[in-house]
Amino acid sequence: MWTSFWSAYGETLLWVYSVSTSILIVVVGFMIFMEKKNPYKTIAWLAVLNVFPILGFLIYLMVGQNLRKRKIIRTKYINEMKYLESIVNRQIECIENNQCLTEEQWGSKKRLISLLLNNANAPFTRSNRAEVLSDGCYAFERIFEELEKAENHIHLEYYILRDDNIGKRLKEILIQKARTGVRVRVIYDAVGSWSLSKKFIRDMKDNGVQIKPFLPVILPFINNKLNYRNHRKIIVIDGRVGFLGGLNVGDEYLGYHPKLGKWRDTHLMLAGTAVHFLQAIFFFDWEFVSRERLPNRTDRAYFPDIESFEGKLVQVAASGPDSDWEAVRQSYFALINSAQNSIRITTPYLIPDEGISLALKTAALSGVSIQIILPGKPDHKIVFWASQSYFEELLEAGIEIYLYQPGFIHAKIVSVDGEVASLGSANLDMRSFQLNFEVNAMLYDRELVERLDSDFAKDLSRSIRVELETLAKRPLRSKIRQSAARLLSPIL
Repeated sequence: MWTSFWSAYGETLLWVYSVSTSILIVVVGFMIFMEKKNPYKTIAWLAVLNVFPILGFLIYLMVGQNLRKRKIIRTKYINEMKYLESIVNRQIECIENNQCLTEEQWGSKKRLISLLLNNANAPFTRSNRAEVLSDGCYAFERIFEELEKAENHIHLEYYILRDDNIGKRLKEILIQKARTGVRVRVIYDAVGSWSLSKKFIRDMKDNGVQIKPFLPVILPFINNKLNYRNHRKIIVIDGRVGFLGGLNVGDEYLGYHPKLGKWRDTHLMLAGTAVHFLQAIFFFDWEFVSRERLPNRTDRAYFPDIESFEGKLVQVAASGPDSDWEAVRQSYFALINSAQNSIRITTPYLIPDEGISLALKTAALSGVSIQIILPGKPDHKIVFWASQSYFEELLEAGIEIYLYQPGFIHAKIVSVDGEVASLGSANLDMRSFQLNFEVNAMLYDRELVERLDSDFAKDLSRSIRVELETLAKRPLRSKIRQSAARLLSPIL
């Protein structure tokens, strides 16, 4: 029966399938073309559509559409936006008139500060204390210590929130503080925290903690929000103390992972006026997930007056697919181009776009010493292979690449000339540049940068250098999988 059916209608069905898939490829290709994507991303999507038309179309619906143009999640917290814009405009005028800082204080910072003022509405702040936290156990102890001191409010925002030992301890503290009248608000990313138990969330809610998911995905195969994730790690306590960096909430961040071994990360504790702008970022995100308008800038409970601190110069900047500019990418690009002597980079993923790659190679060929530390053990193999595909061209330009051996290194740091450093949630990859909501702190303080460089030297001593000669001898199958992963990297 099947044979007779196929002989009668087989050619017609093949023709219908061929025409349908051709139309599908043309239509989706036109959609991609009209979104003015990066050419490499456009080519990657068209390659997927040609090889897997139906599956490629479904994947594109799920993760590929351009959220920046649609501004689906653009949120305008009007009072805060006006306040930030007024500060930014005053600081831009101050910079133009050379009145904000002395020439010695400016150094090579002026262009970087101006960039983040213009592309991220990120004012620079001087009345700050800051502490670099390089050990997960110590970092969480400092976090819990500050949470216990909370009197008015606690604001948390995390990509990964786990119901494990450290997550349960955090939950207990938040519930205990909520019971005493402290207002506790928590944002967790719906995809990053996919495995978070309903009981964990219910326990929080039943005890007065307000907890909301960021962009929940109900039907992932038709939901174009799946690819746009909140990768930020933010804590604000009473508007006075804040934390940001690479640490999520999970037992692996305490230092050891059952498969990857020792987990190395870096976090930052802030006290001072920089916390106000970390608070503002949380406000924007909370209004989006909850539709609740929090008090404005004049409420001293959320934006308290700050006593004069040591004077650490810090700029806290957010970036995301709803931004007008790719602030993280541009800040990394400007940092690299500002280097005169040295660039030290620690990142778990190295998938630079053409601009960042060119900036790195140009700096190296100009005589700048560039050292990059990456994990020696991958947590995501395809991403790791894509990172490896860039090794040869970077090594040929004179860049040194090292693979961390004790376990997995998750810190995200770019340090330049011992004077300026970026520390935060953003990796040196296209996902952080274009798809994720990120937050970084730009540190213009020699003492803080020296501490980061000291940690870098320790990590370097525990890493193996990648040699160009050894890389050239890798088997053909490794070259093929690395090239394939690189081709797909714009859409990973």
